Amino acid sequence: MVEQTFEMDAFDRKIIDVIAVEGRITVTELAKRIGLSKSPTQARLRRLEETGVVRGYRALFDPILLGRDHVAFVEVKLSDTRESALAAFNAAVTKIPEIEQCHLIAGAFDYLLKVRTAGMTSYRLVLAERLSTLPHVANTSTYVAMQAVKEEAVAPSEP
Repeated sequence: MVEQTFEMDAFDRKIIDVIAVEGRITVTELAKRIGLSKSPTQARLRRLEETGVVRGYRALFDPILLGRDHVAFVEVKLSDTRESALAAFNAAVTKIPEIEQCHLIAGAFDYLLKVRTAGMTSYRLVLAERLSTLPHVANTSTYVAMQAVKEEAVAPSEP
């Protein structure tokens, strides 16, 4: 896999900074904030979307108010790490809605998962019925989060 970068100037970075915090801002207001007129702002935003720099817009929900405040981080060690085994694991993991994040790790284990459930009982069921049955899982280790200190990451653009 080859990493591709996208050339951005100061206006593009300003657009990213603003919409990262205010995804529902109007193009007119965005144009005012970044110091361009509406048409070039709209064209830049469309280009950022078409090239995949901006991958989409979504609503953020409060998981506690939705009754999903139990967060567990799960280290997963696979029994097979050939590409076909990784592909099988990757495909299966995308089908489990309780898994919010899945990262392939360079280290003592193969994957790190962020799993969100209603509580320990529901987590135990997800672990037993879904995570443990994923392709090529040899073992897992669970770490339960006691408090989310920082969860929503909005990073400013780098120059």
